[in-house]
Amino acid sequence: MKLTESATATTRYLLVLLFAAGAHSAQAQADVQGTVQGTAGTPLDYATITLHRVTDSSVVKTEFSDRKGIFRFERTASGRYLVSASQVGYRRQWSKPFEVAGTAVMLPAFALTTSAATQLKEVTVVGQKPVYERLADRTIVNVEGLTLAAGNTSLDVLRRSPGVTIDSNDNLALRGKQGLLVLIDGKRQPMSGTELADYLRTLPAEQLRSIELITNPPAKYDAQGGAGIIAINLKKDQRQGTNGTANLSYGRSQYNKYTAGLSLNHRKNKVNLFSSYTYSDRQGIAKLTIHRDFYNRTAGGERQQTAITDQDNRLPTHNVSHIGRVGLDYNLSKRTTVGAVVSGQAVHIVADGTNESVLQDVLRGTTQAYNSTNYLNRRFPNLSGNVNLRHTFDDSLGTRELTADVDYARYRTSRNQLLQTYSATEPTNATSSDQQGWLTIQSAKVDYTHPLSKAVRLEAGAKTSLVTADNDLQFFTDAQLDLGRSNRFRYDENINAGYLSLNYTQPKLTLQAGLRGEQTNAVGKQDREVEFRDFSRHYFQLFPSAAIKRTFSKLHETSLSLSRRIDRPSYRQLNPFREIIDKTTFGSGNPTLRPQTSYNVELTHTFKQKYNLGLSYSITSLPLIGVVQPETDSTVLSTTRNLRQQHYYALTLTAPVEVAKWWSIYNNAVLFYTRFKGDLVGTNLNRGGASFQLTSNQTFTFGKGWSAELNGNYQSREVYGFLVQRPLGEVSAGVQKSLWNRKANLKLNVADIFFTQRTYATSTYDNYVERFYQRRDTRMATLAFTYRFGNEKVAPTKRRQSGAEDEKRRAG
Repeated sequence: MKLTESATATTRYLLVLLFAAGAHSAQAQADVQGTVQGTAGTPLDYATITLHRVTDSSVVKTEFSDRKGIFRFERTASGRYLVSASQVGYRRQWSKPFEVAGTAVMLPAFALTTSAATQLKEVTVVGQKPVYERLADRTIVNVEGLTLAAGNTSLDVLRRSPGVTIDSNDNLALRGKQGLLVLIDGKRQPMSGTELADYLRTLPAEQLRSIELITNPPAKYDAQGGAGIIAINLKKDQRQGTNGTANLSYGRSQYNKYTAGLSLNHRKNKVNLFSSYTYSDRQGIAKLTIHRDFYNRTAGGERQQTAITDQDNRLPTHNVSHIGRVGLDYNLSKRTTVGAVVSGQAVHIVADGTNESVLQDVLRGTTQAYNSTNYLNRRFPNLSGNVNLRHTFDDSLGTRELTADVDYARYRTSRNQLLQTYSATEPTNATSSDQQGWLTIQSAKVDYTHPLSKAVRLEAGAKTSLVTADNDLQFFTDAQLDLGRSNRFRYDENINAGYLSLNYTQPKLTLQAGLRGEQTNAVGKQDREVEFRDFSRHYFQLFPSAAIKRTFSKLHETSLSLSRRIDRPSYRQLNPFREIIDKTTFGSGNPTLRPQTSYNVELTHTFKQKYNLGLSYSITSLPLIGVVQPETDSTVLSTTRNLRQQHYYALTLTAPVEVAKWWSIYNNAVLFYTRFKGDLVGTNLNRGGASFQLTSNQTFTFGKGWSAELNGNYQSREVYGFLVQRPLGEVSAGVQKSLWNRKANLKLNVADIFFTQRTYATSTYDNYVERFYQRRDTRMATLAFTYRFGNEKVAPTKRRQSGAEDEKRRAG
């Protein structure tokens, strides 16, 4: 115990040292464009164009000129900048300082002159993106630049991202608020909670290009996600010719973790072919210790203890996954591009756990002890396809653009469980279940952008989706089919949506107003109505959004955004099937769940384009919350319930600090207060609490290809509904070396150095109190190797998002 307290104290001390003051933001956005020419006035293609801040010449973005020598920095935040242009064999040229203030900027043509020095030897110009970027409506984590990402999972990277936390039930939260829309390459995964977390544990960080944290999205996005959006973007090679990337990593905690991957790309003329495959074999363990106290009320109204249970659970897991993708982009003309992508995934999870339980009947003075073995075998194969179109039109006022997507996805789930319980006083009991699930998602969407004037832009779009889910559960008790527990649940959902958005941009003022409408039709049916009835729901809702941004001077900018959003229950949360977790714990969905809706407002001020201070508030009706509620005098049910109301307040500070040219720090602090109101199993809840999160990431560049990274995060005591969680945090560090003219990288990192990423929490009801201690094998060392081969020239491409992103997240 003393060692644990010492490690925790050390972690807190390091986190305090890691954190500094400051913030970085970019509010209004506009394009910056220009051309690059050689000595004879001929266009230079693939010249490296770098956007720098005037204040410290730090790199903001890097692009490459096309065949006509044209380059463009899209959605550049307001502020003062410099642009440099370079090419092998030419002298680097710099633009004069200029200001972005909401309207497009056209720079004078760069005329590069030849350099005798660079002609004598090969010179490689490298533009390095910052690890963290703060834009008007989002924070971007450039995963490719993270040393700590190598050999880790997507969930590990998310856990260390600014403002992101993961609770004991694997629910994601952004700035202390749950209810997130999670996109992977513009598409939602058919999972939530633990299943989504398990998938992210199988998705290697090497596949990620960036993560976008969007707190208050405009009307163009689906209304799902009251807490905002986490958009995970996968890598897509943009180099010309034929090339690829291979990666291999080995991690060691108490168990082995292997990952290997290969991506190939061929880009020539009008055709771009791309593919990738990743294999992952990871073993790990989850440990959970629980103490429960059960109570009832006496005739005099006093609370009387009736029972006590203690549990010790160990769940070693073996997770093998195969993830593949193949796609094609074809330019029908210089203004029209069509594309198609097919993705597949096969995940196999085997767990062989043990449970030791002791049940004490306080009133009778008796004690019973149980030992259980819990074998789980789960498979999640899926296949999805997307066809897309992008067309631009000539217009004197700007670019008109039409995009369209059609998506189809088919998911299969197989969950088999065998729970055997042994006791000295009772015969051995064996319960098993075989659950098969099928999920089909079909969607189509179209988006159109039209400039009405140089200052006003109209955006409009429509989307329709159809989801069909079918789950069949067969339950067996001592090898005999249990008809009382077996069931079949079918769910059909259709959502039709449309939106309009107007954007008005002036040098010091930006306005945006949007309205989205969504019609929902949902039907749920069971073969046997045991606890819940069939349901049919049809409703239409409007989701307005608005934003204003005002630049007062070079030092001060302020923005205000408002929106109404919704969180529909996931398909798995609606599934009424009951799962036996152990002798005293059961899990179940809840078909009576209603969507939660929220109103959100956020006020942000930026100082010197570096220091960002934000104030947020939201009020949520019928908030969805995971609970562990008592069912009898010794058993509990893990499920999801609607409470009555949730209030949320947050103060956010973002602070990038450049200590030296070789040492930079990105800090994020969130102070928030959450209050819930509602009733559950006889307990009236009207409780809130304040909490804070600190995240600090330090990067070091030493030269000769050496660099390092140090990351720390800390979460203070948090009150969330019936749950109170004690403080926890993590410190991780890594070092990398570039090899073979930057074609290869060797990275070594250690995660959770002091093993402080452990959860202590208490759930309290009038008749029940649960205290639990949860930990995983989060302390891990990883060695990773990456090698890039083929042509090094890059051609910029636009990232596409498909139309099925809303449904695929809720399908869990």
